[in-house]
Amino acid sequence: MVKQFIASTCLLFLLAAPGTALLRAQSTDPVLFTVKNNPVYLSEFRQIYAKTNQQKADFSEASLREYLDLYVKFKLKVQKARDMHLDTVEAFKSELDGYRRQLAATYLVDKEVTDKLIHEAYEHMKRDADISHIFIACDKNAKAADTLIAYNRVMNLLKMIQNGAAFEQVARDSSEDKSAKENSGNLGYVTAMLPDGYYNLEKAVYSAKPSEILHPVRTNAGYHIVRVHAFRPARGEMEVSQILLRKGSSEEENARKRLRADSIYAALKAGAKWDDICAQTSEDQMSAGKGGYIGFFGINRYQRAFEDAAFALKNDGDISGPVETSIGYHVIKRISHRGVGSFDDFRRPLTERVKRDSRSEVAKQSMINRIQKDGNFKEYPDALAQWTAQQVDSVFLTFKWKPDPAKPQTPLQRYGDAKAYTVADFEEFCARASRDRMRGIGNPVKEMVDKLYKNWSDEVALQFEESQLDKKYPEFRSLMREYEEGMLLFDAAKQEVWDRANSDSTGLEQYFNQNLSNKYKWDERARVSIYTLKSDDPQLLLKVREFSAKKSAEDVLKKFNKKENVLTVIEKIYEKGKNKDLNDVWKAGSLTNAKTDAGTKTANFIKVEEIIPPTAKTLGESRGYAVADYQDNLEKQWVEKLKTEYPVKIQEGAFQTLIKKP
Repeated sequence: MVKQFIASTCLLFLLAAPGTALLRAQSTDPVLFTVKNNPVYLSEFRQIYAKTNQQKADFSEASLREYLDLYVKFKLKVQKARDMHLDTVEAFKSELDGYRRQLAATYLVDKEVTDKLIHEAYEHMKRDADISHIFIACDKNAKAADTLIAYNRVMNLLKMIQNGAAFEQVARDSSEDKSAKENSGNLGYVTAMLPDGYYNLEKAVYSAKPSEILHPVRTNAGYHIVRVHAFRPARGEMEVSQILLRKGSSEEENARKRLRADSIYAALKAGAKWDDICAQTSEDQMSAGKGGYIGFFGINRYQRAFEDAAFALKNDGDISGPVETSIGYHVIKRISHRGVGSFDDFRRPLTERVKRDSRSEVAKQSMINRIQKDGNFKEYPDALAQWTAQQVDSVFLTFKWKPDPAKPQTPLQRYGDAKAYTVADFEEFCARASRDRMRGIGNPVKEMVDKLYKNWSDEVALQFEESQLDKKYPEFRSLMREYEEGMLLFDAAKQEVWDRANSDSTGLEQYFNQNLSNKYKWDERARVSIYTLKSDDPQLLLKVREFSAKKSAEDVLKKFNKKENVLTVIEKIYEKGKNKDLNDVWKAGSLTNAKTDAGTKTANFIKVEEIIPPTAKTLGESRGYAVADYQDNLEKQWVEKLKTEYPVKIQEGAFQTLIKKP
């Protein structure tokens, strides 16, 4: 459910403002009509008319007047909802705040920087990079002292390489990537986007030249000295099937497997059908039954020998010779290949990936810097230093610490003349960030305060910007107004019309008797008996049909259920045309053809007992329609009452300026 709050305050502000401001607003955006001193401006009506009618918004006089009548009624109901104080209900305010936060999130992003990040990621994806690295671990939340130790260590390793030490030997001897002992630090080819937290590494790699050794790069995991060996066009993804012969427990068995793989490849080259050979020979239980199909894969998904062989296949349908991996011997068939598509193909998925990735922090910080610059941001570092000096690490970095109950109002930050953020505000944030505080045990208090202050400062910037959205973005203000007023209309109509129509049984019955007693009618109907015989004996069925044609259902049951209940009868009423079996027997006393079911050994038929002429429906029979009609009537009465309560006069001169055709 939905509701809205902000545009009304803007309107009230305009009304309460000095005369010059009000005159300026009126002269540039005239009032179209007013409801209880609340003006509805021409721009608002023009925007909502065009938005609602879209292609049908021809701005003809007839179309505009029709919509204006609807909009006036809408505004009357919204005003009534305000006078009923529905906008003060906690559930209403909570829902509206939730919507505001959701809508605001789309504005609290630097779209330009985000777009650059998306384009950058796409450009990176067009090339694979062959890299090696030397890694020194250092968690992103490590203490400053530990970070410095890791940094000094990685810088010493870089100096060793710059002084002539072999990169590969340094990687084997000193890298904390365990795989370096085997691969000398070579990671092979990688492609964007790298895992979350490695954006700095990705950006450095794709900005480098082949053979370049990069200055240490910090990621969430630690420091990396990177050598970029080469770039190639991105391999994209290959779709393949495979025949797999798994390795055995001895070299002798493996030799037999190699020979068998060779013979499979030879048979395929000689024209044997892939699916047949795969079903007969492949030892990959997951794929053998479906032609060996394993789908699409990109680089670094499977072992390098398998990957290289698959991507070496030039044409769809090509088959590789046997390829050995640690698993066994593979014969690979290319199904299709897809490279990196156009940017338009990738825009949507890349946008979502960038938003989820920590690289989006770049856009966030850019947004915060702009907010602070545009908002005349000012800090008071002396006040922060004084507060920090008062904190004791044995308390501040534990659960024992509590904000000062006096709520000190010393400013730490200020945005122009609009808003000051105080020590009390920062303390409240520190209380909420208890986990972050306690992670800092063993660190100097100042170091943790600085981290907390930075996080708080970012949060404050976004909060301040959110508070300014109504002033800065007319479309945001309009959306919030529409949402709030839509919620108010819903809640008011629910109380005044919908709930009343459903609960006022006396009023509904009276309205039905006076206005609807002949509106809803039954078409001609048939009262029927549906006979079901628990036997497929044709002679017994014939006897039942002959007797039922002359006698009542009660007599038929007495006759044939003497020894056991072999026959059941259900009475129903069908409106004409609602049961196709009755279409050709619509006459009292008629029988439908019998239907037998060999599976259940049953038979059934229908007898038309009576044709009921058209009659008016009772309230119970037409309640759903009657309630809807009663709601419409209550709403009309409500609107007429509101017109009396809140007289509305249309400013015809302003209205005429909207008309583009007669």
